[in-house]
Amino acid sequence: MFEMLLVLAGAAVGVALLVALGYGLAWAVLHGRRNGPGWEKLDGFRYAHRGLHGCGVPENSLAAFRRAAEAGYGAELDVRLTKDGRLAVIHDATLDRVCGVSGRAAELTAAALSALRLAGTEERIPFLEEVAPLFAGRAPLIVELKTDWRSAGDLARRTVECLDRFSIDYCVESFDPRPLLWLRRRRPDVLRGQLSQNFHRHPSGQGLWNRLALTNLFYNVFTRPDFVAYRFEDRGQPAVRLCRRWGMRMAYWTLRSWTEVVLAERERALPIFETLDGPKEETH
Repeated sequence: MFEMLLVLAGAAVGVALLVALGYGLAWAVLHGRRNGPGWEKLDGFRYAHRGLHGCGVPENSLAAFRRAAEAGYGAELDVRLTKDGRLAVIHDATLDRVCGVSGRAAELTAAALSALRLAGTEERIPFLEEVAPLFAGRAPLIVELKTDWRSAGDLARRTVECLDRFSIDYCVESFDPRPLLWLRRRRPDVLRGQLSQNFHRHPSGQGLWNRLALTNLFYNVFTRPDFVAYRFEDRGQPAVRLCRRWGMRMAYWTLRSWTEVVLAERERALPIFETLDGPKEETH
């Protein structure tokens, strides 16, 4: 009997050590930088996803960003490099959905993009240096870097150099870990965030490894982000729950009701919202 108790005790200790080792390994992989500069300047704002668009105002347009700034909101926006190295504010890689024409934004010059119109309106694709002044002295920006295989470091560099020209608070985020790694090495003063979601539910063209790595935030071990920006409906993922438990800063996208906005704020996450429905609720 005594020998049996010793065996059981040894097995229990072994299991406990394995659990502790796994927990410590997960912390080492997932956790980012604890004290990235300037988070307090972003906290307390609500962020309009691609501007405050709708009712004839296209997403990622100057009109949408002007509406957001005038309403006291920050904004989330997307930037891509044009063929001639300008920072175009556009979400999609292709132009058919937003402009009704074929082609890729990265293959056109800034002048060619400026000649197009958004969603049948008179609004055109803006550039980052046109959007930033709208928020100077008002509210922060969350800037998502949309990369291709050639542009990761160049896009990160041009984006922060542009934003630094204005009196504006901002952070930078991306699904692609490469620009975040560039920021970690060359611009550690800039708040950086790893974007993600459950890529097993939303493959988004990602290969098997990227679906696994992005869903579970494995790239954090290299990029050491200041925050994780995760799809709101997927925030129950184990990696996200661990990050929250360890005090990692969070942002949630894309919230579509005031109830979700308030819930995100109660979880101390930056709320990125779009087309909110239901009665407006305030933070308690």
